[in-house]
Amino acid sequence: MSNSIGIVLDKRRIKTNEKYPLKLRVRLDGNEVEMYSTIYDLSEEDYNKLSAPRISDSLKEIKQRIKEIETDSRKFISDYGDITFQEFERDFIKDNPHFKKRRTTTRPEASEEEEDWLNPYRKRFKILKEPHPGTDYISYTFQKYIKQLLAEGRIGSALNYQDAYYSLKRFRGNVQFETITVSYLHQYERMMIDIKGRSKTTVGIKLRSLRSVFNEAIEDKIIKGDKCYPFGKRKYKIPTSRNIKKALDISEVQSIYEFKPENEFDRKARDYWLFSYLCNGLNPKDFAYLKYRNIDEDYIIFTRAKTERETRNDPKLITAYITEDMHRIINEWGNKDRNPNSYIFPVLVPGEDLLKQHMRVCSLAKFICDGMKNVVKALGIKKKAGNAECRHTTATTLKRSGATTEFIQEILGHHNKNTTENYLDSFENDVKKQFAKKLTQFK
Repeated sequence: MSNSIGIVLDKRRIKTNEKYPLKLRVRLDGNEVEMYSTIYDLSEEDYNKLSAPRISDSLKEIKQRIKEIETDSRKFISDYGDITFQEFERDFIKDNPHFKKRRTTTRPEASEEEEDWLNPYRKRFKILKEPHPGTDYISYTFQKYIKQLLAEGRIGSALNYQDAYYSLKRFRGNVQFETITVSYLHQYERMMIDIKGRSKTTVGIKLRSLRSVFNEAIEDKIIKGDKCYPFGKRKYKIPTSRNIKKALDISEVQSIYEFKPENEFDRKARDYWLFSYLCNGLNPKDFAYLKYRNIDEDYIIFTRAKTERETRNDPKLITAYITEDMHRIINEWGNKDRNPNSYIFPVLVPGEDLLKQHMRVCSLAKFICDGMKNVVKALGIKKKAGNAECRHTTATTLKRSGATTEFIQEILGHHNKNTTENYLDSFENDVKKQFAKKLTQFK
């Protein structure tokens, strides 16, 4: 078989802006030819400049992109073997961000068994429809790993991996693992921070997902780690940035506690926030999943959903004393059906699938944040008082009251003490300031 591939300027039909489309010209088996329109258009003058030693930055970018298109398409056809245009369009051109949409062959349907269990997720997880030019393209392992997360019921993690994939796809497309070099990652980081205005924390989340996908591909023998793994010592280091939450001081908590919201929305959100604060800094997911069976006389005993998998063989139970205020909040806002299997609060609906449960938890978190914005604004408090600040405030208040790190680790449900110590670091500066003043208290 004799195949040839190249980018050409199709001058058969000029556009209104006096530009022509750049197309990928593919010849298969020595005689058949097809043209595929890329997303790039150039004037004849600019097209001729591509081979010049000095060109503008915008032309350099297009030159690099079309070079990548040619390289990727050649490798794809070579790896595929005996390929037809129909197969090339279906598996390489379709949904490739560098090409304009065109009518292509429908991808084979999934098996009935796969179709059944994935059906509830298809609308929310568009990655399940992603085509794969080859198994060594990132879409293949991202999709495979996301299916695994969905099968395990880890909806939040699956959404994070999907977000990471589409962030990378918007940057350079669905590329092969070997394309992702140290330089690629540095360019992605600069694009996210300098152009998109994203934080280092966001970049870290996306690239930790990518690193896990690399490890999966190595485990599946799709790639060889020693040849193209870009992470690690003397390679690319994923950025870290501690997102410090401003804990409320006890006087601000008192103001929130004593505040009388005028509407039911803010009153309910404030009470949910107070319950979480009093219940060991409970996060929204654990709040939503609390059932009456978790109540044992004067205590609520539960395990954190976030660490359930890691502690399955040695479950870490969290115990919170039910204060008088917590009893009031349960009586006012809780479900009246106190069957042991009933949820304490009317957030989740029994029998709903995991995706719907996840969305309800997200709605709960937003509900509390929105209500608390109104509360702190009315009180003149300048700090945020969302769900993360609630948990941080619980830990801060206990620390300033003399609680040990070990005690705080236990009530927060941290599996590792280092996590708690890192968590506590951010609110020690004011204490240092107070003690610094004592050094010259004689003044």
